[in-house]
Amino acid sequence: MSHDAQHIFIHSLNTSLSFIICSIHSNLSMASMLQLLLLLGSLMVASAGSLNENFDITWGDGRGKMINNGELLTLSLDKASGSGFQSRNEYLFGKIDMQLKLVAGNSAGTVTAYYLSSKGSTWDEIDFEFLGNLSGDPYILHTNVFSQGKGNREQQFYLWFDPTADFHTYSILWNPQRIVFSVDGTPIREFKNSESMGVPFPKNQPMKIYSSLWNADDWATRGGLVKTDWTQAPFTASYRNFKADACVWSNGKSSCTSNSPSSSSSNGAWLSQELDTTSQERLKWVQKNYMIYNYCSDTKRFPQGLPAECSKTS
Repeated sequence: MSHDAQHIFIHSLNTSLSFIICSIHSNLSMASMLQLLLLLGSLMVASAGSLNENFDITWGDGRGKMINNGELLTLSLDKASGSGFQSRNEYLFGKIDMQLKLVAGNSAGTVTAYYLSSKGSTWDEIDFEFLGNLSGDPYILHTNVFSQGKGNREQQFYLWFDPTADFHTYSILWNPQRIVFSVDGTPIREFKNSESMGVPFPKNQPMKIYSSLWNADDWATRGGLVKTDWTQAPFTASYRNFKADACVWSNGKSSCTSNSPSSSSSNGAWLSQELDTTSQERLKWVQKNYMIYNYCSDTKRFPQGLPAECSKTS
């Protein structure tokens, strides 16, 4: 990722994090859904394999490393610089999995960001951000959705495990009807398409996958009260087992067409996937027990009224 792109990302995150927020729900009209499904056709399995086949380390002056022929990727942060990588492919809808093991010990002041983003001033973005903390205090998992350059849709969670002790799978399901954030297969947030209410939804701009590890001790931990302890550096986050069942966007075209050689009903299931009853119950369990911020409940932040999509919940 270029430093300009990182600067835009940090600026948008700084702006949105002065508040902190929740999930959104509403439905796409049947006609629009069918139109999009017909347009996309079937799924092509885009990527699965070594990280060095799918990603490039884009900044950090050697602080990002591919290990074991790309089976493992690590990012590190010291006082001089952080590091980051981005995908070679752009995607327009998909189910994307990555296993992460976060910075251990005193990670206060650090942020590990893992997200999808398009380019330009009216970009779309789907965010996981992991906000470090003092040893023994829990990480905060921050999520956000940007559509046409507008975010302010944050939802934050504690996790029900130590994300530094082992690898855990963080997933994004993105189809024309919804975006679902999941951790180890458990959904934690669903953002439904609410275009019928005038709320833009990410569906037209292909996005790359980005990740970075950087210092944000001006806001990341307890609003900036706790600073990064550089005696603990270098800080390291690790990645493995990337998988993307997705539509790759290349030369103005999607890999998902009705003539796709890999098309099958099982392959394309994610394109119309929704949460079944069991998944809905797990989502409610997470949001009841581990959600610590929900923008749709923050009436002080929105004195003129909550965002339109907040009027509908699942």
